[in-house]
Amino acid sequence: MEKFEIFGGKKLSGEIEVRGSKNATTPILAATLLTKEECIIANIPLIEDVFRMIEILESMGAEVKWLGKRKISVKCENIDPEKMDMEKVKKLRSSVLLLGSLSSRFSNFKLYHPGGCVIGARPLGTHFDALSKMGVDITQDEKDYIINIAEKKATKVVLREMSVTATENVMMLAAGMEGKTILRLAATEPHVEDLGRFLIKMGAKIKGLGTHNMEITGSSFLRGVRHKVIPDANEAATFLIMGVATKSPIIIKNINENHLDLVLEKLREFGADFRIEKNAITVIPTENIKAVSKVDTRTYPGVPSDVQAPFGVLATQAEGKTLIHDSLYESRFNYISELQKMGAEAEILDPHRVMISGPTKLTGQEITSFDLRAGATLIIAALLAEGKTTINEIYQVDRGYEQIEKRLKKLGADIKRVKQKDEEIIH
Repeated sequence: MEKFEIFGGKKLSGEIEVRGSKNATTPILAATLLTKEECIIANIPLIEDVFRMIEILESMGAEVKWLGKRKISVKCENIDPEKMDMEKVKKLRSSVLLLGSLSSRFSNFKLYHPGGCVIGARPLGTHFDALSKMGVDITQDEKDYIINIAEKKATKVVLREMSVTATENVMMLAAGMEGKTILRLAATEPHVEDLGRFLIKMGAKIKGLGTHNMEITGSSFLRGVRHKVIPDANEAATFLIMGVATKSPIIIKNINENHLDLVLEKLREFGADFRIEKNAITVIPTENIKAVSKVDTRTYPGVPSDVQAPFGVLATQAEGKTLIHDSLYESRFNYISELQKMGAEAEILDPHRVMISGPTKLTGQEITSFDLRAGATLIIAALLAEGKTTINEIYQVDRGYEQIEKRLKKLGADIKRVKQKDEEIIH
């Protein structure tokens, strides 16, 4: 168990580079199961969720070799789902992506209920309904999903909602079998597109990639490929908001502006200014951060729910009242109580809405990271706060942000990772 200790109130400066997308890497790793040939994947982020997915693949018999710091070879020639490390599965929400890829290769297997962030109800009904239309029978008991497939079939699938992972599961299953699958109401996030590009390289034919309507013509003989993962748009947004909130002239590199259109527009509405170059965005500090009427998270290309919390801490520094509305998840405001400890004026109106008033002066406190994005948000709050802030449960941050403290130190942040004492853990 580790924690961060941060002394805030310092201006940041310098360059920080965005790592590969977590939400693209985990489905691409799952998709390596679709072929027995070697796949080489570059720009892998060195984060806990990625390590867990690799370990799950290895537990089933995948051969994984590191070819460089962020480059791996994965060969899934001899795979046995019965050997899957279920303890790893239940800690990783992304393990749900194994439903599609394993269904492409096996007729019977079990999958432990997946874990991940506790951010509200995240039912898998959309996954089950979509896969059942393709011939996959899924039942469940208290701990397992039991998958039985008599005959897979390419067909028309209309998703009940624009679920990212349900879209990816359908894409993987469709890519790995003969015939044409028509997918309606597909998610269009950049990481969904990146998975699509990976599948196309493997030999699948996909029309409409990046739209809500896709036609996927698969093959039972997909090949191994080389692929470079896209930059992480959520990490990029976190760093942009951090620069705006702390009024620091930081340069964010390895960034794709086209994946951040509405995030940038919303930040400009707050009064932010940027210099945009090829693969880099510089935050130009502004003294007058003004509240916006509403930050409303939506499916892509809307403001992502994953950056709702960072926008929440930015609202504490803005003049006036900002309504934060997370229409996608009903329990993603657990960070608000921690901001309130630090002096933020915030009122949770209902499970989907919070009103934040500013500007307020934050002061250092001992706080807890309840999920991945809340953890990143509290780091921003700690950088703003006067005095020392201690953030517990930082494993949540490590799940999605690679060695965040080392990268922030290079910007001038006073942050360190420390081991929690036994008595602190017991308490």
